[in-house]
Amino acid sequence: MLNKIDNWIDQTLKNYSDQAVSCEKFCSQFNGFYQADFLSNSYYVAIDQLPKPDFPELRQAGFGSFIDMDLEGITYKNTYFIKKGYEGDIALHFHELVHVLQWKNLGAVPFIQRYMEEILRFGYQNAPLEKMAYDLQDHFSMKKEPLSVLNYVQNKI
Repeated sequence: MLNKIDNWIDQTLKNYSDQAVSCEKFCSQFNGFYQADFLSNSYYVAIDQLPKPDFPELRQAGFGSFIDMDLEGITYKNTYFIKKGYEGDIALHFHELVHVLQWKNLGAVPFIQRYMEEILRFGYQNAPLEKMAYDLQDHFSMKKEPLSVLNYVQNKI
């Protein structure tokens, strides 16, 4: 199933590649948190409905509530999707970029496997990869001293 999800992700990214916007536009806002080269190789797509793999096997495995969850954003590899209307939510961009780094550090299939295991074991809100992204988002939102998100993710993952 992991490879099926990975293939679905690759096709989804290909389908929306012409709508992807580079995150290099956030260089000044995220200075000290994210490196410019990372931002220039990360993308987002504003979309009406977030794409999620809705396979019967995923629902049977207990992911129905996650598939049906109303999220503002979701990340696949170096691209994240956000609902239209949230393009100006800088904290949401920050959060999703944490996930881009997690994908980059773990690799696609290991990320998918770990994320799925964490969702089943801890639930969405308490899944360690999500908690890391929310904690870093809070750090940023509270205007605390910048820290290298890359180093943080590498050390904590």
